Order: sequence, then C-alpha cells, then structure tokens
Amino acid sequence: MGKWSAASRQNTLAAALKEWGMLRRTLHAAKYLSDPAYRRKIARQLNKGESLHALRRDLHYAQQGAITKPALADQTDQAWCLTVLTNSVIAWTTEYYSLAVRQLRAAGRDIPDELLAHISPAHSENVNFFGVITVDVEAELAKLDGGGWRPLRLTADASLM
Repeated sequence: MGKWSAASRQNTLAAALKEWGMLRRTLHAAKYLSDPAYRRKIARQLNKGESLHALRRDLHYAQQGAITKPALADQTDQAWCLTVLTNSVIAWTTEYYSLAVRQLRAAGRDIPDELLAHISPAHSENVNFFGVITVDVEAELAKLDGGGWRPLRLTADASLM
C-alpha cells in the first residue's frame, strides 16, 4: 500500500484500496457510535487485554520493567521467561476459577456460562510479588484434597449460599 501511494502516478488499485479502507473505518465508527452492545463488547475485550498487560507489568516489576540483558539472545530468553510465567499464572487462576465454579454450582448457585465468558483469568490479586514466603510444606500437603487441590477460601458472599 505504501509503495502504491508513493508512486509518481496514482495507481487505480491503490486508490480503490484507500477508498475501501476509509469505507470500512466509517462503517466501524458508525456501528460503534450507534450500537451500545457493540461498544460494550469492544470495551470488554480492551479490559481483558489491559488486565493481561497489567499482570505482565506486575510480574516484570522485579526488574523495574526493564530488559536488563545486553545480548539479543539473553533478551529473548528474558521475554520468554516472562511469557512462561504469565501463562503459568493464567493457567493456575483458570484452574481455580473452574474449581470454584464447580463448587458453587454443586452448592446450588446458578452461574450461567454466558457470565463466565466475561471473566478474564489475568488478575494478579492472588499473586504475592514481594517479600519472602515461608511455607510449611508438610502442613500444606496435608491440606490438599484427593485431587491434589488446595481448599478454596470462603468469602463473605459464601455465607449467603
């Protein structure tokens, strides 16, 4: 597109593609402005993306958010480590969301799948980023249920069940 636009004579295909692009942007803007459900859908997706970026920033904070390695291979390794760590936190959170939903449904709570589609597992409230964690491994292993899961924490809302 850039080469066509820079040509000394305006290429008709380039002009048509420009017009088509402007038409697509206009249709998108008209739909966005006129359809509240479409705006909510876009905002939901943006919020999910922002929560993922916030989690990555929080996980990367130990290096003050900087790539500290001078060599490209080391920088790539550092970026991959952040990706693996982010995916691990998301997988862990997703598994526990699933466990919590099963437990709430077993207790008779109605949790529609349509509602779950709006939940992003990229939250960091359950992650301890700072400080030293002392763990009594034997006591923690004794708390695991038959499937190897830690018990879910009860919330104030749990008393309403």
